[in-house]
Amino acid sequence: MYDNEVAEIWDPVYRGRGRDYAVEAQDVEQLIRQRCPDAASLLDVACGTGEHLRSFGDLFAHVEGVELSEGMLAVGRARTPELALHQGDMRTFDLGRRFDAITCMFSSIGHLRTIGEVDATLVRFVAHLNPGGVVVVEPWWFPETFVDGYVTGDVVPFEGRTIARVSHSSREGDATRMRAHFVVADAEAGLRHFTEDFLVSLFAREQYEAAFLRAGCTVEYVEGGPAGRGLFVGVYK
Repeated sequence: MYDNEVAEIWDPVYRGRGRDYAVEAQDVEQLIRQRCPDAASLLDVACGTGEHLRSFGDLFAHVEGVELSEGMLAVGRARTPELALHQGDMRTFDLGRRFDAITCMFSSIGHLRTIGEVDATLVRFVAHLNPGGVVVVEPWWFPETFVDGYVTGDVVPFEGRTIARVSHSSREGDATRMRAHFVVADAEAGLRHFTEDFLVSLFAREQYEAAFLRAGCTVEYVEGGPAGRGLFVGVYK
C-alpha cells in the first residue's frame, strides 16, 4: 500500500482537496497544550511523507515520525532529510524513548483490522509516552456515519503535471472497501494510470474509547477534526 507512485503524488492531491497541514498541526497542538502545556516532544505515527511532521516541527522542540510504507519514507526523506523518520509498524514499533505527545493522523488507524490490533497499537503509543503525555488519533468513519457508495473526484495541477484522482467507497462487512484510480498527465511522460484498492475498518466510537481506557489513558472525542471524522484525545495517567 502507498507505493512509490502514490507516495509521489499523495500530498499534492490532498492539498488540492483542501487539506492544510500547517493549520491542522496548529489545531492539534492546541488540543495537546490544553492537556500538557509544557509538551516539548512529539512523535507522529503513520507520518506518511512527513507533511504534518514538518509543521509540528515549528511548534515543538523535538519531533520524530514512524511510517510503514517505504514509498512514503523515500519521498519524505528526499524532501526533508533533516527529519527523523523511522520505518516501523504502529502495532510493534519500539524507538526506545518517550515523548510528550503522539499523533496518528489521516485515519491511519483504520488500516488495522481488529480491535486487538488497535489495543496493541495504543499499548505501543503508551510505551512511548511520558506520564501525562497526550495521544491524538484521527479515526476513520464510524459504522453509522459512513456513506455507502460514496464517490469523490479531484483534478490538481502540480509542477507542470495534472493529477486526477477518482474514488469509490463501499461497505464490505465491518470495513470500507476503498478503490481509487489515479491518472497523471505529464508533457514528457504522457499519461500514467494506477490504482489503489484496500480495506479501512469501521470501528465504533465505543470501541476506540474502550481501547484507550484499556491502554491506561483517559479519552475524549472531539467533533470536527481535519476531515470531519473527529479526533480522539487521550491522556496517559
